[in-house]
Amino acid sequence: MSNKTAWIGDNASQQIQEQSAKYGGGAEMSGYATLIRPTDSQWEIPKEWCQAKLGEIADQITKGTTPTTAGFQYLDKGIPFVKIENIDQYGVDLSSISQFISEEAHRTLLRSQFQEGDILFSIAGTIGKTALITKDHVPANTNQAVAIIRGTSKFFDVSFLRQQLRHAADNIVKNNARGGAMNNISLGDLKDVYLSVPSFVEQQQIAAKLDELLAQVDSIKTRLDAIPKILKRFRQSVLAAAVNGKLTEDWRGSGSIDFKQSPVTIGVESDQAPKEWSWQKLVDLAILESGHTPRKSVPEYWENGNVYWICLQDIRAAHGSIINDTLHKPTMLGIDNSSARLLPAGTVCFSRDISVGFTTIMGKEMSTTQHFANWICGDNLNNKFLMFALMAAREHLLISGQGTTVKTIYMPALKEFRLLTPPLKEQTEIVNRVEQLFAYADQIEQRVKDAQARVNHLTQAILAKAFRGELTADWRAQNPELISGENSAEALLKRIKAERESGKSGKKSKASL
Repeated sequence: MSNKTAWIGDNASQQIQEQSAKYGGGAEMSGYATLIRPTDSQWEIPKEWCQAKLGEIADQITKGTTPTTAGFQYLDKGIPFVKIENIDQYGVDLSSISQFISEEAHRTLLRSQFQEGDILFSIAGTIGKTALITKDHVPANTNQAVAIIRGTSKFFDVSFLRQQLRHAADNIVKNNARGGAMNNISLGDLKDVYLSVPSFVEQQQIAAKLDELLAQVDSIKTRLDAIPKILKRFRQSVLAAAVNGKLTEDWRGSGSIDFKQSPVTIGVESDQAPKEWSWQKLVDLAILESGHTPRKSVPEYWENGNVYWICLQDIRAAHGSIINDTLHKPTMLGIDNSSARLLPAGTVCFSRDISVGFTTIMGKEMSTTQHFANWICGDNLNNKFLMFALMAAREHLLISGQGTTVKTIYMPALKEFRLLTPPLKEQTEIVNRVEQLFAYADQIEQRVKDAQARVNHLTQAILAKAFRGELTADWRAQNPELISGENSAEALLKRIKAERESGKSGKKSKASL
């Protein structure tokens, strides 16, 4: 498994480096659509291109309506009601929709309906999520957090426009987002967004190139995103092999036991053990201590405190490692006036309720909340081996004898913990091997995080080059007749303007009748 993981990481990393070298490694700002008309130095576009506001191109830019404002209720089935969380990098995720409305609500809420060819753009909360509506998405409605951009398909390649708006999102937020708890922009802001306008044929060329390039990036991203799950399974396998003797079979020279055997049980569940291993009560190997919380209502117990005190947030963050700092620190006066006490460095902390099974080791003298069982290991128990055993046994300990999920492991049960225990020398060998394998997994995980960051920058770098005209520079040189005269971007904008003026005149004539 480790070789496969390394290969995936190396292969994806190599592809990222190749793409980054070709398209640039960062999200270059030049070429972004903006809410302020850009100067030539701010916005580098080919001389054959034009600039125009989104409001000058779209026939209609509106937003949805919440059905409850019109007296309708959400249903478990019916017409899909799309919210921001249903829009991802690929568009509308129909499988994630959980709320629906009736046919009557759909017909009544005309403004919130969208049609094939519309572009959705989120204008509140997570601003800039975009989706191109296809026939598979209709009929459906959306709410006021999502803008509906309509009537662009007559003169614009909608895939090109959707990607340009996706690229513009960060700059739109930077220039015009407002609000306290939730950022938002107005429809007027959206209408004032300036866009790069190539000829229609070049728009199609750019959209096709983006489909190809971003599909490659998405493929790399998908492979990278799968690696943390592989590493999680790898670590779990390492722990399981460590605490049933399999990891040190070669070192010990004898076999292990059932791979699924939990190394920690409540009471007697098994007597099976590898050679020279034995089941022992944990209280015979370590001193069991509880914790306590000094009263929060007494300021003197907490103000300017300097005593390390582990809480549930701390142990979740430090699970499987040594903890050296804590979020909260009571005073020594608080400790002295509670049931808490300072425990020595090396104490193993085990969360026995709420977050059952999270485990850490004190890196220095500390105290803990009452939610923990704390084990001060004796001479015949390696504290890191105990931590790894508790981690490996977590799922088993979460299930009681009746098969229900445990919310609290009470003190009587803790006193009955039995540990599958190898000799101390083998405990040390197991700890060394686990730490080496975990360190290897940590290195891969860090490489994956670095690669994921580069992939995110790579997407924006490709989009930036697309809307500066760099992806189609060779195409323009080879096809001058497709970007000039009646095919030019300038002619395209004139046709859009003429049609819009004609539409306004038609409305006035009809009104006069």
